[in-house]
Amino acid sequence: MGLVKDMWRVGLVRAPLAELLAPGALAGHAVTWVPDPGPLRFLADPIGVWRDGRLYVFAEIYDYRDRVGAIEVLTFDADLTLLDRRPALKEPWHLSYPFIIEAGDETYMLPEAHKSGRLTLYRAEEFPTRWVPAAVLDLDQVAIDATPIFHDGLWWLFYTPATTKADKVSALHVAWAERLTGPWTPHAGNPVRYDPGSSRPGGTPVVVDGAIVLPVQDCRRTYGGAIRALRITTLTPDRFEAEADEPITAPPSFGRHVQGLHTLAAAGPVTLIDAKRFELSPASLALDVRREWRKRARRT
Repeated sequence: MGLVKDMWRVGLVRAPLAELLAPGALAGHAVTWVPDPGPLRFLADPIGVWRDGRLYVFAEIYDYRDRVGAIEVLTFDADLTLLDRRPALKEPWHLSYPFIIEAGDETYMLPEAHKSGRLTLYRAEEFPTRWVPAAVLDLDQVAIDATPIFHDGLWWLFYTPATTKADKVSALHVAWAERLTGPWTPHAGNPVRYDPGSSRPGGTPVVVDGAIVLPVQDCRRTYGGAIRALRITTLTPDRFEAEADEPITAPPSFGRHVQGLHTLAAAGPVTLIDAKRFELSPASLALDVRREWRKRARRT
């Protein structure tokens, strides 16, 4: 509960992700910003996939009035003109970070849904707006921002656990499997890394010079304050070694949205980002006060 709220905005950059991993690289590129969805609402966590010359961007839509995120899909043409925007997935619990995976002839979504107490993999029954549960991924902890990649003959999954506030941004866990649907085996060294500055996943992994580079959030100053490239130098079922680059921050050219950057997601020649501004919101504070009052009233 507070007077200042985090407000995120999604942008599209005409450059592959590998070109944006160096600190300061974002400043040299123009951004196509997605229109704000209105008062007390924001879009965040963009993940994109191209189909038939169109870019489909899946993102969390969040409203401070109900505090239950859902997933929207925004469709762009090759010139990055917004053509359409509609709901893609909604559940009774909070959804965010809608990671899209193309495996074989199927398209899957793996959204963050720790409020449900599980990690559910959805399959596109009718892309891009009809998704059905395909599997529940059984891990050592309920996962936050689970991020998969197929590498060296195995599926790897990076995530933080929904245990404590500190662990959510600091404790990097890994699991591996022969198939995306599992069974999944937690890494022998979990948590393989504990650092609020370079552990929570924040976008799509890429392979550079044969090694996985995982965008991770730097949450030392504020939640999602910056992105860092975590270069994984050793990854086996029982070994993990990695080094984090310097923080990638929102450049001054982002205007008001320079208080955070917590997604770098590859979509071919385009990279998806989201950037944060702090907003002074008496209306949102009033909503928080009423919500807290109702909670206390129910307990008495």
